[in-house]
Amino acid sequence: MIEQDHILLVEDDIALAQWMQDYLIAREFKVTTCHRGDEAVDLIEQLNPDLVLLDGMLPGMDGLDVCKAVRPQFANPIIMITARDEEIDEVLGLEMGADDYMTKPIRARALLARIKLALRRRPSVEQTLSNLHQVVLGGLIVDNQNRSVILNDEAINVSSNEFDVLWLLAKQAGEVVSRESLVADLRGFDYDGFDRSVDLRVSRLRKKLGDDSASPYRIKTIWGKGYLLAKDSWS
Repeated sequence: MIEQDHILLVEDDIALAQWMQDYLIAREFKVTTCHRGDEAVDLIEQLNPDLVLLDGMLPGMDGLDVCKAVRPQFANPIIMITARDEEIDEVLGLEMGADDYMTKPIRARALLARIKLALRRRPSVEQTLSNLHQVVLGGLIVDNQNRSVILNDEAINVSSNEFDVLWLLAKQAGEVVSRESLVADLRGFDYDGFDRSVDLRVSRLRKKLGDDSASPYRIKTIWGKGYLLAKDSWS
């Protein structure tokens, strides 16, 4: 029997939550539902679900605060869902560690596509076994087997989506990696000139890796082209 992917659905609209739960169960997902943000924090810690669908406006604790609270320990995908179609909400959600962002009303097939894409990014057992290698740059070790990052003998806690960006840059250290290729690899669609998720992940990585946000020297922005991970700045 194939093990089902476990989704935690956090939505305070009871009717919408029931519809989403029924739809996902019919597509062979295991679904746990809760309706409060504070309950979601406990459930994420207890269940370690494969993916979280997280409403932005919740009683007890709003979705942004939930995301911020759990992200340091929870590496699996979080998709934020909100009724507000405001760019600032999307930016805040991604800055708090969300992997993706959807606005209501939710379209069934779009939801399913986003979930499948997010889950595909996780390395399978076969992928893990076939990629037993590291990128070592001075004091920086990016390990694709354990999906871990070590800088100067200290473990750096990065989310799954942050690791994906770092791994792609580290594999091509010293070379410019375009935004177009990063978006295509990480999100599964062509760069439209507006998607900021990669930029936000790079910003979070810079903070965690001790880079200078005003004048970055470890993950450099090559204007009009993309990003470059320096080879010689990790001592």
